[in-house]
Amino acid sequence: MTPDDLSRALFDLVIGFAERRRAAGEEEVSLELSADQVTLERPKLREHGDWASSIAMRVAKALRSNPREIAGELAAGLAAIDGVASAEVAGPGFINIRLDAAAAGALAKTIVDAGAGYGRSDALAGSVVNLEFVSANPTGPLHIGHTRWAALGDSIGRVLRAAGAEVANEYYINDAGSQMDTFGLSVLAAAKGEPTPEGGYPGSYIADLARRVLEREPHLPELSEDVALHTATEIAYELQLAEIRESLTRFNVHFDVWTSERRLQVRGDDALSDVDTAVERLRAQGHVFDEDGAVWVRTTDFGDDKDRVIRRSNGAYTYFAADAAYYLDKGDRGFVHKIYLLGADHHGYVHRLKAIAGAAGDALENIEVLIGQLVSVNGAKLSKRAGNIIELDDLQAWLGTDALRYTLARYPADSPLTIDPEILQRRTNDNPVFYVQYAHARTCAVDRNAASVGVDRSTFAPDLLEHETESALLGALQEFPRIVAQAAELREPHRVARYIEELAGLYHRWYDNCRVLPLGDEPIGDLHRTRLWLNDATGQVIRNGLDLVGVSAPERM
Repeated sequence: MTPDDLSRALFDLVIGFAERRRAAGEEEVSLELSADQVTLERPKLREHGDWASSIAMRVAKALRSNPREIAGELAAGLAAIDGVASAEVAGPGFINIRLDAAAAGALAKTIVDAGAGYGRSDALAGSVVNLEFVSANPTGPLHIGHTRWAALGDSIGRVLRAAGAEVANEYYINDAGSQMDTFGLSVLAAAKGEPTPEGGYPGSYIADLARRVLEREPHLPELSEDVALHTATEIAYELQLAEIRESLTRFNVHFDVWTSERRLQVRGDDALSDVDTAVERLRAQGHVFDEDGAVWVRTTDFGDDKDRVIRRSNGAYTYFAADAAYYLDKGDRGFVHKIYLLGADHHGYVHRLKAIAGAAGDALENIEVLIGQLVSVNGAKLSKRAGNIIELDDLQAWLGTDALRYTLARYPADSPLTIDPEILQRRTNDNPVFYVQYAHARTCAVDRNAASVGVDRSTFAPDLLEHETESALLGALQEFPRIVAQAAELREPHRVARYIEELAGLYHRWYDNCRVLPLGDEPIGDLHRTRLWLNDATGQVIRNGLDLVGVSAPERM
């Protein structure tokens, strides 16, 4: 008996209640209710049952009936369903539902049989999403700010896919413009043994790039200034981008698409670039106007604080033009819904991106901008290579991928975060990632020990799972699909992290009270075998949850 089964049964009972009122000659009843609107909640107190519903209060006005009267009829109907031990009315019209042990325990086998698929759904089936995050300039190493978005962005993509969405993780390479010119000048100066130019990039990583550029092109200092600058820029860019890719791979973050800003500026056979055509495409929608020799987009029509110049009077394009071309490029590649993850200093981009969507003739809800807050690490040292930042690679080497990713994933993106390395390096229960991973390792140890004494899953008798800790554990396991769907809908993977922490606690309590292995000369019975199913189901859900936040599930610790 799953939550979905209960919700469907409640829906059918409510419809039946309304039909009986109509048949009895009551006034015409208008009940606008769909099955997915009949939701269940976990009671705060376990003694109130396994599930609770407030549907009677929700439909009371439409049915012109007292909520408790409706709840009474619904409870009677539920109590008659196989698998429901009891259904009672509480308060102004709540229904508290308790499942019998066999119905509740059947979930353990369902989870084991589903394996990695348990928790996945089609809640967002049909959604095609472009998820852009990190997108750091390829002019230096990734730093602590990028680290948070790397962890969260990748986890958001994972929960979206688990909810049935088709998702492409995308990295936008800002490889055009003045920052690339400055980068190239900095590397060339280092290669020639000259001081860093004014406004150039500091840090020993520039010297390291220069050394590697010279290994690739030893005659660099002998080339003309223009050729040397172009050569130094291109080789250093290639090397730095490769380092960014490697850093992200080590951090268990993967991108499906890497889009170059330069590509949008390459002129085609018609002598026009994507940036050129973007202006005309927006003009065709009726939101572009000319004034004082410049070309403008009337973005105030879509909530922006001022209209934006897209091409200056001297013919030069603004950053807004590249943003517009990139937005249109995503749509041309088939992405309807576009999610941008931006840093705390990018609030001004929200209205700008929304305005681009509106000016392109798209629905504003098709673009979603998430703003993340700053993250700091107590005691973290600035990068020796970069000099003025805390690098992702340094953090990863110091704290470990799992600890860092889990910590970044377990907090909402819009909350400032300070990481305490002392806690993350402890192998104790006050370290959240250790607590959860240890629970998974413990399920694996139970498996190994069970195999060593002959306990297997040859029998499954769910009606034997009667202990209160088993009821609590099964109740939590039932919640996982809903948690995943909710995390995807709200773009909040921290809900998964917090859930598996709670699940780990319930598992540890069950482990302390219910034995899978027989004691002494006690014969192996069906209860031991059935509890092994519950043990393995819990391990599977913890493993699935850890995977959704990009963290490993060790079998031994």
